[in-house]
Amino acid sequence: MRLITTVREMKSLARETHAQGKSLALVPTMGALHDGHLSLVRRAKRACNVVVVSIFVNPTQFGPGEDLARYPRNLEKDLSLLAPLEVGVAFAPGVADVYPAGFDSFVEPGALAAALGGASRPGHFRGVATVVLKLLNIVRPDAVCFGQKDFQQALLIRHLVEDLNLDVRLVICPIVREPDGLAKSSRNAYLSPQDRQAALALYHSLQRAQELADAGETDAGKIVEEMKRVFAAEPRIALDYAVLVNPARLEPVERVTAGCVALVAARIDATRLIDNWIIAPPGTSDEARIQLALARGREA
Repeated sequence: MRLITTVREMKSLARETHAQGKSLALVPTMGALHDGHLSLVRRAKRACNVVVVSIFVNPTQFGPGEDLARYPRNLEKDLSLLAPLEVGVAFAPGVADVYPAGFDSFVEPGALAAALGGASRPGHFRGVATVVLKLLNIVRPDAVCFGQKDFQQALLIRHLVEDLNLDVRLVICPIVREPDGLAKSSRNAYLSPQDRQAALALYHSLQRAQELADAGETDAGKIVEEMKRVFAAEPRIALDYAVLVNPARLEPVERVTAGCVALVAARIDATRLIDNWIIAPPGTSDEARIQLALARGREA
C-alpha cells in the first residue's frame, strides 16, 4: 500500500493508473476506521482495479463548538487496518494542501441540505459537498463508495454527481452494525459503557418502525410517535429528530410504503449519533433496501 500525503502526488498517480488502463475507486473517510469503512473498501475492490482510501478530517464540515479538535485521529492504526485488504493507496493530505491560503470557493448543495442534519448543523453539508468535489477532482475515480449510515449525505452526493455531470459511479453500501444493532461509527469511541447502552435507542426506534409497518400500519404520524416513545424511555439521550421520509427530497410522508426511510438523530452529552432504516417487506436484503429507496427517489 502506498501512502500519499500531497495533492500533486495523488493527481500524478491517478493519471498513471488510468494511462495503464486500470480503473480506480475512491473510498472517502475521515479516518478512525472501523468495520463500516472496511466494508466500503471491500466493495470498492470488487468495483475497480485500484482502490484509494482518503483519510482527511475535513474542517469545513465542522461548525463552531463541534468536535473537530477531539475527533479521533490515528493514521498508524488506520493504515494497519487497511494493509490486510491490499488497498492500493492511502491518501492522507494535510489541511493546508487541500485548503491552501486564499481558498474561497465552496459548493452550495441546495434545498436537500437544509433539512434534518443540515438544520442541526448549519454549513455542514456545504463543507461535505466541497471536500467531496475536491476529492473527486483530485483522484478522478471511476467509482466512489459511500455508506448508507448518513443517508442524507449519500443523497446529497448523488445530486452533486448528477447536477454537475460528474463522470463517476456512486455506490451506496449498507450500514454495518454491532451484534446488538448499534450502527458502527467513529464517534462511538466517545461513549461510556452506560452511554453505549443508551445509544441503542436509535436502532430500537428504527426496528419499532419496521415492526409497525410489518403489522400493516401505514400512518406515518402514528409510527413516528412510537419511535419517539422509544427515545422518551431513555433519559440519557436527547432526540434531535425521528422522521419518516420519501427518499427523493427527504420530505415527511403521511403514508408509509416500501422504500420510505426512517431517519433518527440524537445526542448523548456532546456526542451526536445518526442512523436510518429503509422500510421494506420482511426478508428484503440490505442491498435490495438501498436500491428500493433509490428507485423511489427517482420516481418522485
